[in-house]
Amino acid sequence: MSDVLAVADHRRGDLRDVSYEIITAGRELADETGGDLHLAVISGTVDDFADKLNRDGVDAIHTVDHGEEFNHDVYAQAVTQLYDELAPQYVLTPNSVNGLDYAPAVANDLDLPVVTDTVELEADGETLVATREMYGGKVETTTELEGDAVVTIRGAEWPAAEGTGDAAIEAFDADIDEDTVGSTVTGFEEVGGGDVDISEAELLVSVGRGIEEEENLEMIRELADALDATLSSSRPIVDNGWLPKNRQVGQSGKVVTPDVYIAIGISGAVQHVAGMKGSDTIVAINTDPNAPIMDIADYAIVDDLFDVVPELIDEFQ
Repeated sequence: MSDVLAVADHRRGDLRDVSYEIITAGRELADETGGDLHLAVISGTVDDFADKLNRDGVDAIHTVDHGEEFNHDVYAQAVTQLYDELAPQYVLTPNSVNGLDYAPAVANDLDLPVVTDTVELEADGETLVATREMYGGKVETTTELEGDAVVTIRGAEWPAAEGTGDAAIEAFDADIDEDTVGSTVTGFEEVGGGDVDISEAELLVSVGRGIEEEENLEMIRELADALDATLSSSRPIVDNGWLPKNRQVGQSGKVVTPDVYIAIGISGAVQHVAGMKGSDTIVAINTDPNAPIMDIADYAIVDDLFDVVPELIDEFQ
């Protein structure tokens, strides 16, 4: 029997969706190893977070009340000490900005292998088979890890845990060496264009590098207006400075779950898909029938967006 330790993720006072998904991933893995699932909640309003995360499948929740926001040094020390205390076989963290920050440090401190951005996990005795995607999701690879390991899981690949659990919630007295804590969050500053929250939109028209030039965005704006939709984009559009950061969908942007998501000229890199695959209905417009976005689209239009979008505008205006 081998236990699993999963670590929750929060930002600016809110639990991230992956915190509920990592419970499902951890429970599946614990069932395969015959062990218990331990969940760690570090920093922030830990008691409130623990109550919200007390879902079916969690055997114990360990809270570390230290600071309000994520801190690399605090998380690295706390997770390492929880590992020493609980002796789990696997440590699961989100493949988020925070998780990717401290997971390698924990693996290094514990002299364990680490595998990141996994989309599927399977335990076979002492061997963990971790599945990852490469080349924009076109290729799946498997990595076999022997013994204990640290693993980060991609968001939106496992369903969120549901139900009300009866896990024991215990405060863990982590011995944080303050002399090694090299940074502190002193505040947050909104980065441009904070007028729209795309995560609240019911209908999103999202545009990618297929738009080719900034002036062509006006056509996409016309479609969004015709549909009474909100305009969003993939990362290249934001990197080019054509739209503000708050319009970006994806792992480094925002996770969205609209009723309808229309992806125009977006190939579907894994980072983007992770941010929108929870949409109820996905419509993709792309000239490449083999683009990864087509694999998750409910409706796919294989055609030139410069031919399709004007027709849609005429239809809905």
